[in-house]
Amino acid sequence: MIRMAPIGGCGRVDCSSGFTLIEILVVIIVLGLLAGLVGPRIIGRVSEAKSATAKTQIELLSVALDNYRLDNGRYPTTEQGLQALRTRPTIEPLPRNWRGPYLRKDVPLDPWDRPYIYHSPGEENPTSFDLLTLGQDDAPGGEGEDADITSWK
Repeated sequence: MIRMAPIGGCGRVDCSSGFTLIEILVVIIVLGLLAGLVGPRIIGRVSEAKSATAKTQIELLSVALDNYRLDNGRYPTTEQGLQALRTRPTIEPLPRNWRGPYLRKDVPLDPWDRPYIYHSPGEENPTSFDLLTLGQDDAPGGEGEDADITSWK
């Protein structure tokens, strides 16, 4: 009786399966190239998103501050802070017609988990307020993700 080898030509004893070292190295190199090309683009988008979030939050806080001023005739003082948008201030000068809360949720932190800097009257805007974040580096100035984001620019 004649026995035939299975289709594919592989006998029982000498057939091996798996990847060769060359195949594994090629896959690792391809994955490394993809990570090198795609990684920086994704990281750049994350920093852009944080800056855009800060700009949006500053705009929304500015609108709430303007609504507070319309009701009370003045912006909250630096001492009263942005918390005056959520709870009626107990520090002088007391608001005369507080109709808050002016924000639905608590005052947000900036995208780098720090409180926004608020001054009223402001240095840049002596008749209203300055509202800003110093960016990722938490230092004045900077570029990219380290740049200051302000209510007046």
